[in-house]
Amino acid sequence: MNEVLLVQNLIKIFEKNGNKVQALSGVNLDIKKGEFVAIMGPSGSGKTTLLNILGCLDIPTSGNVILDGRNIANLNQNQLSQIRRDKIGFIFQSANLMPILNAQENVELPMECKKISKEDSIKRAQYLLKLVGLEERMKQRPNQLSAGEQQRVAIARAFANKPAIILADEPTGNLDSKTGSLIMELLTRLNQNIGTTIIVVTHDEKMALYAERKMVIEDGKITNTFVKRKKTSS
Repeated sequence: MNEVLLVQNLIKIFEKNGNKVQALSGVNLDIKKGEFVAIMGPSGSGKTTLLNILGCLDIPTSGNVILDGRNIANLNQNQLSQIRRDKIGFIFQSANLMPILNAQENVELPMECKKISKEDSIKRAQYLLKLVGLEERMKQRPNQLSAGEQQRVAIARAFANKPAIILADEPTGNLDSKTGSLIMELLTRLNQNIGTTIIVVTHDEKMALYAERKMVIEDGKITNTFVKRKKTSS
């Protein structure tokens, strides 16, 4: 099976003030290993709910979510926590770095949960920070870094535990357009060089253009899918 993520008839219903609200209405999608996918949709379309379920932060009302060969739809909280640690890297709108730790220590932090040796975690953190262009800034704390540099640290941290999939929720939302483009170019290079599957949720059409495939979600359903046309040699 080449899919790293397979979603089948995903439904999510919330209860609000005694009323049932259907946030997801039978979502079906498949994402192959190494793909770079963007999910777009207006406010209230269900994209955040979908991302939360894909990231094991919430459970569906019904349907299947098969991540790296394992159905995560009916796991308990301890099992979901383990999947988040081992299989998923998160990038959020805010970098959410630990202010008392320097860049290298922030990237090392997720590896402590997997009991990776200090020597190995230092090596991987330094390797990842070099990949994101921060080899000269490893010992700087977040308040000594620009917003774009902080987000690059957050990206390196997301790759720390060699996840099967990266989920990025509006990763350029707090950045100016030039810095945002640089971040998306960085994610594109990492996707190509490391081969990790990346899913970006964004409202910005320009940022979605960096993805190989764009999905549009409206009223809790995937309504359109657009595949970037590959260049052909003349």
